[in-house]
Amino acid sequence: MSWKYRANATLEGLTGYTLTRAGRVTKAPAPAPAPEPQRLAGDVVRPPADPGDRLLRAPVFLLSSVRSGSTLLRVMLNSHSQVHSPIETHFRRMTVGLPTDPVRQAMELLGHNHSDIEHIVWDRMLHRELTRSGKPILVEKTPSNVFAWRRVSTCWPDARFVFLLRHPMSIVQSWHEADPERRPMEEAVPRTLSYMNHLQEARSNLAGLTVRYEDLVADPEAELRRVCAFLGVGWEPSMLNYGEQDHGGFVKGVGDWRDKIRSGTVVAGRPLPSGDELPPELREICGLWDYC
Repeated sequence: MSWKYRANATLEGLTGYTLTRAGRVTKAPAPAPAPEPQRLAGDVVRPPADPGDRLLRAPVFLLSSVRSGSTLLRVMLNSHSQVHSPIETHFRRMTVGLPTDPVRQAMELLGHNHSDIEHIVWDRMLHRELTRSGKPILVEKTPSNVFAWRRVSTCWPDARFVFLLRHPMSIVQSWHEADPERRPMEEAVPRTLSYMNHLQEARSNLAGLTVRYEDLVADPEAELRRVCAFLGVGWEPSMLNYGEQDHGGFVKGVGDWRDKIRSGTVVAGRPLPSGDELPPELREICGLWDYC
């Protein structure tokens, strides 16, 4: 070992600096780009091949549009001693990478396609969240799940569904008012209507319980009793005292629900829009949901 190396090593250990020859700049090599994820050929979404592929039993998915009061219903349900309803997990955005031929060949020989492996990961993550809560029933709510209701119901064939509705024009107005500059009204209708249409599609194809936001805020106890009966648990008055409990972290988009949740105050929703306020694009969904 040269004296220069020993001196530099000692200097670096004492000061964090090293000596280099003037004028010589050593450029660190650029990191290699991450490999593009490759899906297995012939990937199809299918139910679990074996009962042991799923740890969750009869998970519940709260399907709704954005700005429909799903956070309010979540914290009410999470206040029940038998129900765990976490923050939005966005689990369906999680995927797996199979970057080499050996790992892809191994998965195929084991009988897995790409979606199978993702489903196992999703189930394991949600099951861990439920286990940590110490409660037996999971209610997951992420509004964008309405776009993947087919895959969710295929992943968990025993899943149960709660459909949360709100007057379509109230959804539009609420989405716009949450950020008026970046969410102009001309974008509010098509953006939120896509959620509503997929929610209606799910309601038309899946069995479940329908809850209306307006009924929830007008008579929360009556609506929560309905939900409890659907979940197979008894009604608990603590569900109305949701502001006194910890419901996990808050995520971007909760907005003024933060103060409502902390105060435990259920406030009445905005007055229902009149027919004159309804854009033509919303008339069909309003009719399907019995709002006009």
